[in-house]
Amino acid sequence: MSFITKLKSAFGNSKSIDKKATLDTTEAIIQDIEHDPFAISEENVLYAGLNELGGYYSFQTVIVGTFKVKTKKGGQLKVTGKNYNLELNSESVEFESDPTDIKGRSITKIDFQIEENDATKITQHQPNQLVLNCKKQEIVFNTAIAANE
Repeated sequence: MSFITKLKSAFGNSKSIDKKATLDTTEAIIQDIEHDPFAISEENVLYAGLNELGGYYSFQTVIVGTFKVKTKKGGQLKVTGKNYNLELNSESVEFESDPTDIKGRSITKIDFQIEENDATKITQHQPNQLVLNCKKQEIVFNTAIAANE
């Protein structure tokens, strides 16, 4: 650790201290929400599930954490699993994050279009990684099972 980093941490202005606070926040999110997380990033927790209505499938996600966005251009989700890669587009091009009672924490609901055969890939083989791209932001999530191993 450099002298400047040590000095900043002594005054409470270090990136390493911020990173620890972020980890505490991620753990707090998991403890605050009753459902099991699908994937976890450094600052956000992703909850997800598949939904089918009249033969039409969607991959519904809820991101809780520091991710905050308001867009009219939609988002993309890259899902990587054993022997498959999927690129999903958001069903709606307009969505935005909602603030929570906890400072610095937002909730963002995004549904992604998915074909039936791709939906079975996700249900039969747990993805290893999910990458969300939205409005020049990129969040890399590791699946909760992989993150806990």
